[in-house]
Formats: sequence, C-alpha cells, structure tokens
Amino acid sequence: MQKAFLASNVKTIASSNSIFNSPFFNSSVGAYELQKVVSILFWQKIKKMSSLQDNLKYHNSNHRYQLIMKSITLFLVLTLLMMSCQQTETEVKTGNVNTSEVANDKSDDDATEKKLTLDETTGGTFNKELAEALNADEYGMKQYVMAFLKKGPNRDLDSAAAAKLQQAHLDNINKLAAAGKLVLAGPFMDDSDIRGIYIFDVTSIEEAQKLTATDPAIKAGSLIMELRPWYGSAALMKVNEIHETIAAKAF
Repeated sequence: MQKAFLASNVKTIASSNSIFNSPFFNSSVGAYELQKVVSILFWQKIKKMSSLQDNLKYHNSNHRYQLIMKSITLFLVLTLLMMSCQQTETEVKTGNVNTSEVANDKSDDDATEKKLTLDETTGGTFNKELAEALNADEYGMKQYVMAFLKKGPNRDLDSAAAAKLQQAHLDNINKLAAAGKLVLAGPFMDDSDIRGIYIFDVTSIEEAQKLTATDPAIKAGSLIMELRPWYGSAALMKVNEIHETIAAKAF
C-alpha cells in the first residue's frame, strides 16, 4: 500500500509538468505572479505540517508515513513550479537583450504599413524625386494652358500652298516640343471648326499667346487660337520623351 501511494504521488508530479506549457508560463508577468503564489502556499503548508506534527502522537505509524509522503510530494511539486518560473523569467530577460533590434523591426513594419497605405491611396508607389522634377503638386497635378485650334478666315489656298503651310505648322510643333514648351498636340478626327489642341507647359495665357504666335498657320490666318488655363496630370510632361521611343516615323 505504501509503495502504491508513493508511485501515485510520483505519477502526479510527472503529470504536473504538462501545466508548464500553458500560456501563463510564457510571460514574465505570469512567472513573477506565480513565484509569489508558490512561496505563500509553500510556507503556509510548512506551518500547517508543523502544527499537525504536534498532534501525530496518537496516530499509528502508517498514517504518519502517508502524511510524510504527502509533504514530500507537495515539496517536489512546488520546487518544480519555482524552477519553471525561474527558467521562464531567465528566457524573458535574455530576449530583452535585443530590444533595439525588435524596435527596429517594428519601425520597419510601421514604415511598410505606411507605404502600403500610401500605395492603396495613390494607386502606385510614390516617387518624391520624380514629382519634384515634374513640378507636381501633392495630387500629382500641375497647371497648363490648353489651346483650341479653330478654323481661321484665310483657308482658301491651293493644294500646294496648303501642303506647304501644313508642313511649316508641323515643324513648329516639333520645335516647341523639343524646347519643352509644348507638352501635347494633336488634331481632332472630325471636320468640325475645332481642328485640334495644344497643351503648353506655361502658367499664364500671356505666355501661351507668345508661343502660339510662332505658328505659321496662325500667322497666315488659317488657324486661330482659343486659350484656356487647364489643370492636369504632371505625368504629361513625360509624353514627348515616351513618344520618341515608340514612333517609327516622324512627321
């Protein structure tokens, strides 16, 4: 019977190790609080056992043996608990040695999250250097002047004169584009009075008027211009650069 009781207590101690894997043991707070509880329970049990030992004179030897075995079992369980708490606390302290690395990782995560948020807002990765180079505002936009090219009063030209004037008109477009003043130009595909558009990289109507005055078709009265301030994407400033890489022929 005594051997069975001892085996039972040993089995109880072994099975108690399973609680060391609980989340409570995985935090420094849990380990610290458990240490206090274990210390209180241990000393309370010692006092209780001391009190009981004074009253054991009338018990038989078998009961005395069982009481001693219970005390040993409790002592072993409490010892294992305290060892586990100390080990957990040591691991936590060791982990705090690299606090700066953990903080840096968190900063990187925050930066990535902010970047993702910015990407979701703008629809792409923000390029500060490019935005500044294109003189873009916070929305990626900038001010231009748009010119509507309309039919002028002097259009009664023979085919040869009209072709020559048209070529001079196209040459002036290429000249303005090469100078970086003309961002976009092109004709409308119908036969309406509005023949095409220019978009100038200027901020005032006066500047745009000086540029349109260089057009041979304007000088000849074949075309007239209506100028309007316009707000559009700063990415238009890259149109001519990209166009040169995809055009197999020039006008």
